[in-house]
Amino acid sequence: MNDKLINSVLEAGIVGAGGAGFPTHVKLGAQAGTVIINGAECEPLLRVDQQLMEREAAGLLTALDLIVESSGAARGVVALKEHYHGAAAALSRELPKHPKLSLHLLGGFYPAGDEQVIVYEVTGKIVPEGGIPLSVGVIVVNVETALNILAAYEDGTPVTDKYLTVTGAVRSPKSVRVPLGITVREAVELAGGATVSDYVVVNGGPMMGVTVSPKSWVTKTTKGLIVLPVEHSLLTSLKKPLDKSIRDASIACMQCSLCTEVCPRHLLGHRIEPHKMMRIAAYGSVCDEKQSPMNAYLCCGCRLCEYACVMGLQPWKFNASIKNILMRSGVKNSLHLAPERCDSFREYKRYPVGKLIRQLGLSQYDRPAPMEYGDHSFIEVTLPLRQGAGAPSEPVVKVNDQVTRGGLIARAPQGKLGTNLHASISGTVKAVTEIFVTIHTENQL
Repeated sequence: MNDKLINSVLEAGIVGAGGAGFPTHVKLGAQAGTVIINGAECEPLLRVDQQLMEREAAGLLTALDLIVESSGAARGVVALKEHYHGAAAALSRELPKHPKLSLHLLGGFYPAGDEQVIVYEVTGKIVPEGGIPLSVGVIVVNVETALNILAAYEDGTPVTDKYLTVTGAVRSPKSVRVPLGITVREAVELAGGATVSDYVVVNGGPMMGVTVSPKSWVTKTTKGLIVLPVEHSLLTSLKKPLDKSIRDASIACMQCSLCTEVCPRHLLGHRIEPHKMMRIAAYGSVCDEKQSPMNAYLCCGCRLCEYACVMGLQPWKFNASIKNILMRSGVKNSLHLAPERCDSFREYKRYPVGKLIRQLGLSQYDRPAPMEYGDHSFIEVTLPLRQGAGAPSEPVVKVNDQVTRGGLIARAPQGKLGTNLHASISGTVKAVTEIFVTIHTENQL
């Protein structure tokens, strides 16, 4: 275990840049047999990781070597989709310098970037129900996270910026690096602004993202912002009330099982069958002794079931509702089966990304979003104290303090899961609350 690496990552406030924002120093403290860089860029329309892999190939592989050495792993793998030709070529040129590392090319299917899916694709190991990659001796790290690890280790550089793709109904789709804490509206303006007057922004991807206010802030886990007209069908799906979704399920579900046939966790051998869960809406029971409401815990929320359903039903939303009820009732997931094999026809049931984009009504937005490396200046940022999994950071600054970009403004709480937070611009602290810290500068830097 490389203590310097782990301490550097802790001090730098690094969290997973592509998911729930789990503190990276905790992940790096584990031992593993394989380390995977997740370059699949799971969600349609997002472009950041593939461009970072192409432009920062040498640094990415150096970072992977560091993680492999620290975890005692036998090998490291960069997993990326086979049509990321530029990234694959750049990484291949650097690979001879890294004998423990290799590439794994994935098909163009969704959700290739799901942690459990990518573990199986690369290693052939199935993560147990309710488990994590480490359950089978694997560590998975996002591309941007790995580059942040290298910067922290080599130079002590903390996380102050975020790479994100701004796309959809904007004049000039692009991927940019921006200071943490700018508003979503400011990020959209970097892409030339919206092309429609009445729009909604999806933070994340079209499948697992959430709608956000233009006044909300960019955080360490923001990966993409998709601008869509208010009448877009994707927004209709996301905003559909739960009670209507349940009522539709009770009336229209014909138990065809197409949702189950494409469910990525079911295809790995997990005991989740969305079509049987839908029976609860109509009958109040799954009608199968092998199934129970507990199986909702096995849903990864990828939403693929909705787009396989010929009736447009939403098993994922129903599962999320059941899961929330169980959690509020204090019922913990008791499902931890370790499947011995996946579905025999899994290879043929993987869902093509191109087909999904068409079903989502996003074909017109499936455009390049080239990386813009120029620095952008902003006069104010607001930094939420919770920017990932765990407890909020605890402020170490007060109103009217002068701070410098990269300086510590909030520390991970002692004895709790959390991360440090640093100033993303230099200036004066204008507000400190239980939720955020605001920094303002009179001069654009």
